[in-house]
Amino acid sequence: MSQLVEIVKEKVQELFAHDTTGHDWFHIERVLKVAEYLQSKEGGNLELIQLAALLHDISDHKMNGGVLNAGGQVAFEMLVELGYDETKATMVKEIVDGVSYKGAHVQDVMTTVEGKIVQDADRLDAIGAIGIARAFAFGGSKNRPMYIPDYEPKMHTSFEEYASSKSHTVNHFYEKLLLLEARLHTETAKQIGKERHTFMEQFLEQFYNEWNSKLN
Repeated sequence: MSQLVEIVKEKVQELFAHDTTGHDWFHIERVLKVAEYLQSKEGGNLELIQLAALLHDISDHKMNGGVLNAGGQVAFEMLVELGYDETKATMVKEIVDGVSYKGAHVQDVMTTVEGKIVQDADRLDAIGAIGIARAFAFGGSKNRPMYIPDYEPKMHTSFEEYASSKSHTVNHFYEKLLLLEARLHTETAKQIGKERHTFMEQFLEQFYNEWNSKLN
């Protein structure tokens, strides 16, 4: 790990130390580790991947009051101030701006292997057991109900529509989490994603059984 990556890591750890939305330092650390693993299998510029993974949630709309697409510029300015090459900093900016899920009917824009790896790592942390825990942590932090029967999920057609959604947490599975396996880019991530996707399906089946007091 380069000196620059270490410096950015320290800055990000401090910035996200007290987050309670599921986007805390531990989330970023997991994304970093998974991104490094994916890079070892899929290739790409390791330092660029590490920096983008560390900065992928900086000034994200979920934590900055709802301002969309702000993180990339914040990441760019931080890296340039630390002496990072502007061309590479621009690549990190593009990854940070493109990494977030933007709605069921909004197409992904990642074109580089580095961007695809960081996006895959972030999405893998949104599914499976950790993904379930994070979904309910986020919902609770925003005072959203766990579940409201007959409140149907919505397949959003724009980032603005998705970002302004106030739906209950179980709907989030249908509006995002259960859609992520099919939107993973790399073969390595797809293999990891299968088990995590199945776990979410099993969780929902059990959730509905318990919600409806199905005891037999």
